[in-house]
Amino acid sequence: MLEATDVVVEFGRARAVDGVNLSVAPGEIVALVGESGCGKTTLARTLLGLEKPRSGNVSYEGRPLSYSGRALRAFRRQVQLVLQDPTGSLNPRHTVYEAVAEGPRIHKLPDEEAVVTSALARAGLRPPERFFLRYPHELSGGQRQRVVIAGALALDPKILIADEPVASLDASIRGEILALLLRLRDDLGLGALVVTHDLGLAWNIADRVAVMYLGRIVESGRTEDVLTNPQHPYTQALLSVLPESPERIILTGEPPDPTQIPSGCRFHPRCQLVAAGNGIDACHSTPLPVLPATTDPQVACHVVQALQAASS
Repeated sequence: MLEATDVVVEFGRARAVDGVNLSVAPGEIVALVGESGCGKTTLARTLLGLEKPRSGNVSYEGRPLSYSGRALRAFRRQVQLVLQDPTGSLNPRHTVYEAVAEGPRIHKLPDEEAVVTSALARAGLRPPERFFLRYPHELSGGQRQRVVIAGALALDPKILIADEPVASLDASIRGEILALLLRLRDDLGLGALVVTHDLGLAWNIADRVAVMYLGRIVESGRTEDVLTNPQHPYTQALLSVLPESPERIILTGEPPDPTQIPSGCRFHPRCQLVAAGNGIDACHSTPLPVLPATTDPQVACHVVQALQAASS
């Protein structure tokens, strides 16, 4: 339904997204995972039409996204954003009703009160009328996030793009919001791209995982495949910080700099395989191809590919 094809996004000398193929199908939740600064939020903004790629394209329902005002307006009814900080997302001077009604008013939807009532109910704020005249400061963190989600649902979208949707919430509330997203997927057939640095969140909610490093997808596949049998050294390092991991992997080198992309594999300066002497010459010298948009397991790593070739 929503797809990025060979997308490149640059800010000056920084190549924030450097050739990405990624798709979200109807009723599918895809987790986009990586460290801060890897380009995942820029990719999410590009999928929303908020950034225009230097090359490549974003398509919705098979048609390339048009950046004209009218076309973007229609597109944004179908693809809605849920931000990580509900307090910053909501105007403190607006009531809950006004916050949720903003989108329907912009798009001139009929039966505004019925739309707002339905959206609040679907977001788990019941009875909806009890919340109409409340202000954000009168709500809990979880309730504020539900208001933000209701604001997106009011436009009856087909895709949600959720940027760290539970990062600012207490642990006790996170499960409720994740359960809500799953229920919306099951009841409404919503697709979702969930941007996160938390692989535990991805395990609980996602059908597929795409792991991003320095502007590229380096591993993707079904959540169970990627998180129970990670192939890329970077994915292995991310998973090693989870409490149940038997071994902590400490990455060497500096965090990624999108203005200075290394030769060869872009991860090799920090790779634990290279640091242990288990890399190969190609790690330093040969760029890896861009991974395609597919549901099959795939990994961009010279060592893994060499092992696969040797065993086949």
